[in-house]
Amino acid sequence: MRKMTRAGFIPALAGALMAAGAVQAQDNDMAFYLDMFEPLPALPPIPADNSLTPEKIELGKMLFFEPRISSSGVISCATCHNPALGWADRIPRAVGHLGQEGSRNTPTVLNAGFLDAQFWDGREATLEGQALGPIAADIEMAMDLDEAVARLQEFETYRAHFAEAFPDDPDPINADNVAQAIASFERTLNTPNSPFDRYLRGDVNAMTEDQVAGMRLFVDVGCVACHNGPALSDSNFHVFDAPGSEDDGRFVVTGDDFDRGAFRTPTLRNVAVTYPYFNNGSVESLHEAVFMMGDQMTGYDFSDDELDQVVAFLHALTGEMPAVMPPALP
Repeated sequence: MRKMTRAGFIPALAGALMAAGAVQAQDNDMAFYLDMFEPLPALPPIPADNSLTPEKIELGKMLFFEPRISSSGVISCATCHNPALGWADRIPRAVGHLGQEGSRNTPTVLNAGFLDAQFWDGREATLEGQALGPIAADIEMAMDLDEAVARLQEFETYRAHFAEAFPDDPDPINADNVAQAIASFERTLNTPNSPFDRYLRGDVNAMTEDQVAGMRLFVDVGCVACHNGPALSDSNFHVFDAPGSEDDGRFVVTGDDFDRGAFRTPTLRNVAVTYPYFNNGSVESLHEAVFMMGDQMTGYDFSDDELDQVVAFLHALTGEMPAVMPPALP
């Protein structure tokens, strides 16, 4: 073996130290970006007054797919939150009772338990509060809640399931328990193990180079200021001018002019499969949506290559879809 002279050893050692330092600097640099995010937990927070039990989850699944708690008898929660369509509906604005078109795009119910505000305008804080709204809404399921409860009471199967899910309630078929059951089911509709989650947990090969570059841009441009936390949403409200929108947004809830045109930050989890985008579903393309967000919210003009990288990163946010078999209803 050829021996290295002292004269040759010193430059080689210096080169090795410089290379190690570069690797360390790169690791420290990447640590800065990774610290901006957190992997999706297996389950969202469970409220103390609605424990998550198998009986509630099973009942909630039945109610989620049950069209007979709609006035027409043909619309269920799953009509707009279709498991095959990213648990949304992939049309610009939801269509409900008698074909009426709503004013807003259907948000996905995936990972909704990680959000601190429900609906585009945040008029409900919890999944329990959200669950009953579409049932009673005139342009959605258009069903009086008392009538919906009475309809469920007609079925022995539901009487048995409610009794099992709420064993301490002497009269378990009621609107509050309907809300608790549906919310319990929805808390199981989570999408873990996306390439992004695997990358955050240490699998350096889980994302492509373009996806990693897009993640860095996502932080550098400032997108992470609003899209953060496990659901990549701060659950706060920001004014955004979607094409063609005449919606007052959060103002409808608060009456505060500051909130006019403000909407809850949507989750970016599974955003590649929950198009179209924005409160009125006016944008079909993820590239266009990212470009508009950069323009309006951060003042950044993405180049074509940068758009490709950010969109590649957003595709890495698609996780494993919940395996839900539609139930056999009575």
